[in-house]
Amino acid sequence: MKYKLILIFSFFSILQGFSQEQSNSYTLEEAINFALENNYSAINASRDLQDAQKQKWETIAAGLPQINGSVGYQNQLKQPVSLLPGELAGGEPGTFIPIVFGQPQSMTATATLTQQIFDGSYIVGVQATKTFIDYSKNNKEKTALDVKKAVVQAYGNVLLAEESVKILEKNAATLEKNLFETKTTFENGLTDEESVEQLQITLSTIKNQLKNATRLKDITLQMLNITLGIATDSPTILTDNLDDLAQRETSLAFVESEFNITNNVDYKMAVNLNEQRALELKLAKSRALPSLNAFVNYGSSAFSDSFSFFKSDQQWFDSSVLGLDLNIPIFSSLKRSASTQRAKIALEKAKTQLNEAEQQIKLQLKKAQSDYMLAIEQYATNKENLKLAERIEKKNQTKYTEGIASSFELRQAQLQLYDAQNTYLQAMVDVINTKTELEIVLNN
Repeated sequence: MKYKLILIFSFFSILQGFSQEQSNSYTLEEAINFALENNYSAINASRDLQDAQKQKWETIAAGLPQINGSVGYQNQLKQPVSLLPGELAGGEPGTFIPIVFGQPQSMTATATLTQQIFDGSYIVGVQATKTFIDYSKNNKEKTALDVKKAVVQAYGNVLLAEESVKILEKNAATLEKNLFETKTTFENGLTDEESVEQLQITLSTIKNQLKNATRLKDITLQMLNITLGIATDSPTILTDNLDDLAQRETSLAFVESEFNITNNVDYKMAVNLNEQRALELKLAKSRALPSLNAFVNYGSSAFSDSFSFFKSDQQWFDSSVLGLDLNIPIFSSLKRSASTQRAKIALEKAKTQLNEAEQQIKLQLKKAQSDYMLAIEQYATNKENLKLAERIEKKNQTKYTEGIASSFELRQAQLQLYDAQNTYLQAMVDVINTKTELEIVLNN
């Protein structure tokens, strides 16, 4: 029975591990959603928001009733001596009698309740907590957009590397076949040695590119894993196809999407900065206002020749005090005035930065729209160019086999094809990346 249980447990463990491994396959949308929850920066942005919410209550609580307790114990190892005039005890005038007041050991226990009644800086501080939380929310939103952009780029780079490997493998196989046939023809004396050498040069170049593309495939996959927030050696599988993604992301209508600058996260953070600077100005002005605090305490004291404070017959003496503290700023040698003026300057700078941010975002939108339109146009052009390059290379293959075209002409057609293949792959990635850039500006 023991061995059966072990086998059953092992079986379910294997199934669980298999299911977890299977769950490491993602479409682009799934990869983005996963990264928004698990990316390292996204996790810390969520923690920053939680910290801001805790800081809000920390600020509010500073103006609510505070209760503090204290316990003190003293043991006067050598008690101080006072001198009394001798005539008080029937002695000679001019003489003094040494006397010790009190008992050597004492203990006090006190509880104090304090309440802030008015403090201008506290009011401004409470107002500032809302701005700080808004800033943390916007920072979290900006982090999410950055994570999305990073995932799209990393995902596209992996697909680009995978497609490059497939194309290079196909090209290498075609070249090896051509080289074998050309060698056979050369050995039969029907072609020159240069034709063989030309193909050898091309094949060596393609094989080196294939090795590099294979290495890049592993590196880009590890970069994607880091962006997703998982271990670099995780067996991640991408289920989207590069060509399908490019076609899906191609939409000229999206360029004309309505733009509301108040939705842009950079603009919202610039507004946050203005609100923060305005509150700093109010805080500087509030330092010239008086502050009023109330307190009440209750305590008890006990005295003894020995440590007997916890005995039932120990006598304790109670005391209580109620009071107000009023602090009135009178003169600071113009320190407060200088602080207020600095806060005004900072606010004016923030307003200028907001205007600058608005203009930069508008320009960023125009550039993102232009880049996206260019990427779509280049994608369509390069797709047609690839078809033409494939036809040209195929024709030259036929001509070369029939002895009409030289090896040099075939090599030129092959190089033109390889360049068209690389350009087309990059064009698809550019469509995806520029679409994401435009989405980020629009905050769509």
